Amino acid sequence: MGRREATLDFVQKCRAAASAEDIARFLFAEMEACGIRYVACASHVDPLKPPTGAVAIVNYPHPWLVWFSDKKYANRDPIFFGAHNALLPFWWEEFVVQYDLARDQRRILNEAAECGLRKGLTIPIHSPGALPASCSLVPGPDGIDPLIVPDLQLMAFHAHEEARLRATGETRKPVVLTKRQKECLALAARGKSDPLIADILGIKTATAKHTIEHARARYGVSSRIQAIMFAYLDGTLTLSDLAD
Repeated sequence: MGRREATLDFVQKCRAAASAEDIARFLFAEMEACGIRYVACASHVDPLKPPTGAVAIVNYPHPWLVWFSDKKYANRDPIFFGAHNALLPFWWEEFVVQYDLARDQRRILNEAAECGLRKGLTIPIHSPGALPASCSLVPGPDGIDPLIVPDLQLMAFHAHEEARLRATGETRKPVVLTKRQKECLALAARGKSDPLIADILGIKTATAKHTIEHARARYGVSSRIQAIMFAYLDGTLTLSDLAD
């Protein structure tokens, strides 16, 4: 089974999972297969004292979780800060260079590194109406293959959303897209650029872009990748739409 097929199989397992615990088990196993040692797919809260409705799929070293909780680091975690202000996945090493972090925030990162949490990748998760969240991944000795980051993002988003629905008891509200919006979103899901989408459908590039933006707005999300993921979650897009 190839990487994309394994990712889509994981998504199906999450959708059929009976509990958040099952989703966590699936996520840890799949991430381990991708060379990931530690995972924190969670709301930006105290992982040991999560409020009702929060997601806390975390296998970080327990001593670090206790220290993080005791020090109330959730209020100052620089990675939480970065995820809150970003749309795309970011590498911790690049993030530290790009942002002027406060002394206490740098201390948090240094202390985390002492516990083996270093050279990570964080995937921001912005789900409408949900607590701020992200999925941070710390690799094993071989690092993270940049080519599989889109798959990691897809798995993180679905694991979080399915766990969130089970934690809150919410049901997914369907969003109705026009035929053209679905066509454009499906092609975008396959990695097609706006000009290529326009060429395939025989429309103007600006029309393709605006059509995808309208679909994004209907889902109430801030990026097209999130719109694609929600469209798959609610059944608007299918596995065949995501596979090129």
